Amino acid sequence: MGLSDIRARLDKACAEAGRRPDEVQLIAVSKVQPQERVQAVLEEGHRLFGENRVQEAAGKWPAFKAAFPDVSVHLIGPLQSNKARQAFDLFDAIHSVDRPKLVQTLARLAQETGFCPDLFLQVNTGEEPQKAGVLPQDADALVAECRALDLPLKGLMCIPPVDEAPALHFALLARIAARNGLDGLSMGMSGDFEQAVAFGATHVRVGSAIFGARVAG
Repeated sequence: MGLSDIRARLDKACAEAGRRPDEVQLIAVSKVQPQERVQAVLEEGHRLFGENRVQEAAGKWPAFKAAFPDVSVHLIGPLQSNKARQAFDLFDAIHSVDRPKLVQTLARLAQETGFCPDLFLQVNTGEEPQKAGVLPQDADALVAECRALDLPLKGLMCIPPVDEAPALHFALLARIAARNGLDGLSMGMSGDFEQAVAFGATHVRVGSAIFGARVAG
């Protein structure tokens, strides 16, 4: 498997769902990947990447962005409020906004800098206690808070429980987005992104199927 294979799968999924390929963005999840693998995918022409940690991205992406100015990097892992300022400098979008304190911090930084990355609220659709994300019943209120603070909220994100049918969670996320007038749906990973596309995903997140197995460290 590799980038071309994933793109082919994504194009096929879009065709089967009656959607255009340009309606779904492929986020190449480059967390814990060696520099040379990321370089290879960049040289294949891919320009949208996802990282889980601010610190790792800070050590990796400034140099790549200097070499590839049109690259876009999204934060898909949890964001601590004390790392938010650094995240503003590193990321074009943050997919893991999940609590009022973080929303307030992002709003303050946006006021100070006159800029804010695109934002997605992470919804804990499985209501798993160990997982980040706003609970489904609290999502509408957090959407409203983001809008009241004029933050650039683009959509919602979820990571379904590993032991449940992902389609149920994709459908739930799509319903929450629809009732809030949000178009962005960040959902679907290597094993289930075709289903996510069928439920309206606008961003799918694929890592090791593009880069190869992760390197621990």
